[in-house]
Amino acid sequence: MAGSRNRRRAPWVLALLTTLCAELTFTAVAVPFTWLLTPLLMVMYGAGVLLIREAVVRVGGGWPSLALLGVAYQLAEDGLGLQALTSPKMYGAADWGMRVLGANVTYWESQIGVHVVLSVLVPIALADLLFPGRRGRPYLGGGGLAGVGALAVVGVLGLRFAISADQHPGYQTPWGWTAAFLVAIAVLAVLALVVVPGRLQERPWAGRTVPRPGVAGLVSAYLTMAFLTTLLPLGLGSTLLFGDLMPPSLRLVMAAVTAVLFGWLVLRWRAAAGWDDRHRVWLISGILVAHTAFMMPGSATSMVTGSLTIVLETALLMLLARHVSRRANAVEAIRV
Repeated sequence: MAGSRNRRRAPWVLALLTTLCAELTFTAVAVPFTWLLTPLLMVMYGAGVLLIREAVVRVGGGWPSLALLGVAYQLAEDGLGLQALTSPKMYGAADWGMRVLGANVTYWESQIGVHVVLSVLVPIALADLLFPGRRGRPYLGGGGLAGVGALAVVGVLGLRFAISADQHPGYQTPWGWTAAFLVAIAVLAVLALVVVPGRLQERPWAGRTVPRPGVAGLVSAYLTMAFLTTLLPLGLGSTLLFGDLMPPSLRLVMAAVTAVLFGWLVLRWRAAAGWDDRHRVWLISGILVAHTAFMMPGSATSMVTGSLTIVLETALLMLLARHVSRRANAVEAIRV
């Protein structure tokens, strides 16, 4: 019975977690009205990430496949839906850095990092912590998967005809870029679901050392904030960190180096024999808290809502940390 209940709950929890991590602990810090859009956001975010998770699980893929489909998801949402990757007006993104061949390259790079990590990897990792018995197993049957796929398409169309039409009325992504996005999405899907599964396997290495959970959290918070502030103005305002002292091309390089360093550290830690769920909770905590804190300097409202959000995030993540610790202790007691 418990397994059946978890199977029914898990997809709903993942859809909510994706919405919380991607928007409600970020955009809603500056625009609290965003909370009223939770049902719509769950369709836009939740359906897409559920589709990604279910597709990867069915082919036996892992985190590399999830990351590749996360990039495809970002292209679908920001390129085909919001059209923010090419729009010269959407969100003022064109003013944040470089435009190349009509594309907002700085915004593009920032959103790859945000969507791969905050929309896909972190929510799925949290769902795995909450439902350990469902790790690597489908949440949905064939009918549920088809329904989620249809909702994901509706979510992209909703972005195009609701948000994009409001933010930049009449704008249409050039056909050349639309075709490029569609081809890139198809190529990434083939890589994620056909080429990568079974080829990249992680093996624990007892010789590697793993940091204390708190250290993993602090490092993840610092690198998350470094990545965001390199590419985007704090609070999505008008001023970039260091102003004009760092040219846009250098910002792209420095952010990419930060992302690669972060990814390398996490892969190295995960390969250590001592890496466990407590480390995962702290790693996720650092990412989420930094993501929220980034939005706080925008206004007095953002400072208040951001502080409250961080307090709530911290309390819930502490509860999760205690839960996984008790679970680990119970498993160890059974082994003894």
